[in-house]
Amino acid sequence: MDQLAEIIAHKRREIAPRARPVAAAELARAGAALPPPPSFARALRRPDRRLAVVAEIKRRSPSAGEIKADASAAEQARRYQAAGADALSVLTDLKYFGGTIDDLRAVTGAVGAAAPAVTPGRAGPLPSLRKDFMVHPIQVLEAREAGASAVLLIVRVLSDDELTGLFAAAAAAGLDALFEIHDEADLARALRHGARIIGVNNRDLTSFTTDLGVSERLLPLIPPEITAVSESGIFTGADAARARAAGAHAVLAGEALMKAADPSKLIAEFRGR
Repeated sequence: MDQLAEIIAHKRREIAPRARPVAAAELARAGAALPPPPSFARALRRPDRRLAVVAEIKRRSPSAGEIKADASAAEQARRYQAAGADALSVLTDLKYFGGTIDDLRAVTGAVGAAAPAVTPGRAGPLPSLRKDFMVHPIQVLEAREAGASAVLLIVRVLSDDELTGLFAAAAAAGLDALFEIHDEADLARALRHGARIIGVNNRDLTSFTTDLGVSERLLPLIPPEITAVSESGIFTGADAARARAAGAHAVLAGEALMKAADPSKLIAEFRGR
């Protein structure tokens, strides 16, 4: 069994005890009862046309091992906000990445729509992506209740029915959906399902090896009206420049930013200033 299949099998077992039917009306009520989240989609298309940066909060991963095991999600979010990140990605998988849904709540409480009023000199609210292995609409409901702006849909691990259901659930809850792809077949499926944001994962989730050539191959195939994101393997300004040259509107980076002594400097390098 490859690593991705192992993770998904575990996630389906983890979700099973709390899985239940989740109607569109329930999702809509949950959305209406909470402050509107900052737009993830809008944050990825900067008015100045520079590369947007999605800064990820990730304590560990199967490929990198321990990254920053004792990191406070809220404090890391504030660091990213001060550093000029355009959006956040918050890992909420415990077993493989050391994150929880409470981390997402802490992040959105610190820098999202529910954060205390913005003070002079501080950036505005940041949208957050719930970064997890989404397999059931209950996870979408949890994401909205925790203040997320978007959810991740990994195309290759979901059936067409699951993609349709999860995308519809996100829309009902008022959330954006990032469709993650790794090859041409994934891209074709994402487009058939009406994806408006597509992320090319440079990391092969079956082996966890990383190759920026994946973005260079796939990003040019994404229609220009769709927001394109290059994910994983972004460590330097040169890496980000490769992604941008291939057609990325944004990059998603985790390990490098978690380890950076000065995230603002690295984000500026990614953006090409």
